[in-house]
Amino acid sequence: MYRILIVDDEKIERSGIKFLLKQLGIQCETAEAPNGKAALEYLKEHEVDILLTDVRMPFMDGLELIEHIMEEKKSIQTVIFSGCSEFEYARQAIRLGVSNYILKPVDPKEFERTMTQVIQTLEQSREEQNLRDKSMEYLKEHLLYLLVNGIQGRELEEINRNLLPVSFSKEYRRLMLLEFSGDFFGKKGLDFKGAICAQIPQISQYLNLNVSQSLLFFCDGSLDFVSIGEQICDFVKRQYSSDCYLAISSDITGTLEQALEETETLMERRFYHPSCRVYYSGMKHDTDSMIQIDDDTLLKQMRQDIKMQDGAGLQEHFDCFCEKYDGKTAFSHIYIKFLFSNLLKDFFLSLPDADEKELNREIEILYKAEHFHAIREQLTRNIERLKETFSQNSQTSHREIDLVKQYISNHCGEELSVDKLADMVYLTPSYLSSLFKKETGQNLSKYIKACRMEKAKNLLEHTMIKIVDISAMCGYPNVSYFCSSFREYYGSSPQRYRETGDDIL
Repeated sequence: MYRILIVDDEKIERSGIKFLLKQLGIQCETAEAPNGKAALEYLKEHEVDILLTDVRMPFMDGLELIEHIMEEKKSIQTVIFSGCSEFEYARQAIRLGVSNYILKPVDPKEFERTMTQVIQTLEQSREEQNLRDKSMEYLKEHLLYLLVNGIQGRELEEINRNLLPVSFSKEYRRLMLLEFSGDFFGKKGLDFKGAICAQIPQISQYLNLNVSQSLLFFCDGSLDFVSIGEQICDFVKRQYSSDCYLAISSDITGTLEQALEETETLMERRFYHPSCRVYYSGMKHDTDSMIQIDDDTLLKQMRQDIKMQDGAGLQEHFDCFCEKYDGKTAFSHIYIKFLFSNLLKDFFLSLPDADEKELNREIEILYKAEHFHAIREQLTRNIERLKETFSQNSQTSHREIDLVKQYISNHCGEELSVDKLADMVYLTPSYLSSLFKKETGQNLSKYIKACRMEKAKNLLEHTMIKIVDISAMCGYPNVSYFCSSFREYYGSSPQRYRETGDDIL
């Protein structure tokens, strides 16, 4: 559908042009103006693809109208109609970039030829603009991927080569991390980006991280993000019969990498609050749901923290354990003291210099405590002792992480969920995720993607295996998703890299 503005001071002439357009079967919306001044007012409020204008008109002639349009840099295909054949008019029209000049009375065949040419030019221009927009969108996604992964400064400038000002990233005020339990984005025929952006128009930018995670960027920081998060979860459940989870960053004041790290930390709350779908800083948890967290699960986590010498994880899980009972009058103080004395015993058995007499004295102090905070402080002191022990024994290796990395390397063509990897090394998914990041400095899902991308790159370099087969071998059943992921990661499509041997950054 084309939007056409017909400008002529004679109504019969305007009607004649509309008739010719109808006879040619051109699908269009037409508007009319009696002179250049009225046409200019119309153009201030409306977009137009094609301008058909007379030259001689009162108030403002056609050539003046075109000059004003050029000053405002409007991209409009223009055709001039005139009853005059003076060379001066034609010369001015050429100077203004008008390539179509038809004498009145209008010859229908000449009109058809001219309109065919104009529409072809318009379609070509649209196609070229679409290609430019797509290229710029791919570049923007690639730069965002690098920014959230911590690439900054000169390295980023070399990749960008000033094609797109990196300052565009400063426009984003909030970030949402969208996560699924298994491989979701690699499904065949899935256009999740189009669907979610149509459903939630406030989304300013969308970026896939891997087959289970994506990022949503927002420029408007005043939105009700919790409500939007719930809308997204409802939409995904309704449209795809899948459960998803969202973590919302605080207002972005630092780097995008820091905002992503915040959402990843928030997402780890899934272990403690599985009934929640949206996680954000400062959220209030229902007391009942907190109580429902199994004591054995938290105790098992803390024993695992001690075994793996993870002081930060031990402190975090101990704080969660305390939250369950702090100020909860539903539990007797004898019951609470019994629970925490058992935990204290676990701590002491892991201290190399502790003896049974000291343990008995500590338990006696615990049972004499008059308030919960005294018990918490007592165990916190012993956690600090454990942390000192951990730091003195820094050579402890985490064999579980090595096993997971080796398994990922050997099976990157298979579905690799956190749950599956955690079961393999007898850890909880939440603990494996935090431990992996602590040991490697990298998110587990990012590591999986890096392995898959490296394998794909090597196969493209050293084999002539079809790209669709490489996609499957690297864990991507959807070749379209594989190609977009490869482009996001390396800044070059698999086909282009194989054909031209582009250096991948």
